[in-house]
Amino acid sequence: MSVLIDPPNWPGPRGLLWSHLVSDSSTGELHAFAELLGVPRRAFDRDHYDVPETVYERAVALGAEAVSSRELVVRLTAAGLRRRKVRPGIDSSRIDPGTPGMAHL
Repeated sequence: MSVLIDPPNWPGPRGLLWSHLVSDSSTGELHAFAELLGVPRRAFDRDHYDVPETVYERAVALGAEAVSSRELVVRLTAAGLRRRKVRPGIDSSRIDPGTPGMAHL
């Protein structure tokens, strides 16, 4: 049972790079950790929090496990907590999870 964080690689608002913060055990654990970290609930998106590079080191210091983006998705999926974005007109049940471009949270 862990809270995981990937490197701040994703460009986002305010010119910052962003990370994804997830739990491989429960969303309850994830919400509690985000609150401890001071991340607002509005940063939660389906199965993860988007967090700016400015909190990455603090998240790790508080116990988040630093993993690659690929490892984060693998562990989130294995835990059964992965919630894909639903796109209108796309039957997501027919998308192979190994399809290039489909791994981004």
